Amino acid sequence: MMDAATMERKHQEDLRRLRGFRLLDDDFLTKCFEGKPDCIRLVLRIVLEKPDLEVTDVRTQVFVENLLNRSVRLDVLATDGAGRKYNIEIQRADRGAGRRRARYNSSMMDANLLQKSGAFDSLPETWVIFITEHDVIGENRPLYHVERYIAETGKEFGDGAHILYVNGAYRDGTPVGKLMHDFSCTDPSDMYYDVLAERVRFFKESKEGVAIMCKVIEDMRIQERKEGREEGREEGREEGRREEQRSAALRMLEAGRFALEEITLISGLTSEEVRSLWEK
Repeated sequence: MMDAATMERKHQEDLRRLRGFRLLDDDFLTKCFEGKPDCIRLVLRIVLEKPDLEVTDVRTQVFVENLLNRSVRLDVLATDGAGRKYNIEIQRADRGAGRRRARYNSSMMDANLLQKSGAFDSLPETWVIFITEHDVIGENRPLYHVERYIAETGKEFGDGAHILYVNGAYRDGTPVGKLMHDFSCTDPSDMYYDVLAERVRFFKESKEGVAIMCKVIEDMRIQERKEGREEGREEGREEGRREEQRSAALRMLEAGRFALEEITLISGLTSEEVRSLWEK
């Protein structure tokens, strides 16, 4: 049971953490965009350059289950007036925005959009959109559209699946440059777009919004502790496995009947590791 001083100290730490949040933090963005079509509508209109696009549904933290293999959790899943589906992912770490992950997200969306016996032509058009903190493609462009093409003709394949990378480091006076500026802001007063600033201000400055975010931060803390324990257990299992390999190699070395190649093959250690054990 925490005493009052400890609880207050933890609360102040949570408030400092909240003040540092940006829309580039996925937990903060998903809470800001939860049930707010106007926010995601602004983002999609800008990055897709479709000023008339209308959003009819927004869901955040959508779990897409794969019963046999890896499932995925989508940061944001939106639907527009024409039935097109948009998965928006926020990635601060470059490795989280890998090209094959984009491919997998696209495939998982498709697998869950077609009903049994449904016609393949009824699959809706889909977009997987990664908004990344850094320029992960590395060509200093604000947007990177990824499409399938017929190699022999250069024409688009036209299967309705699209991938888009948005460079969060891009800055200029264009709408996408201003949008990425806003995604990096911690202070809503510095933001260009009012609809985003108002939502950020609600969660950072209003009593109700701050209470909601403090609960989110507490959930994040619990998850971080859980992941830390799991990582510790995995590290312990790995170290145990390595110790067994070293012990097996030492026994074979002491027996003096095994060649280096045999020891490496049986123990699983490299030849350099075996030599190091022998020298000790």
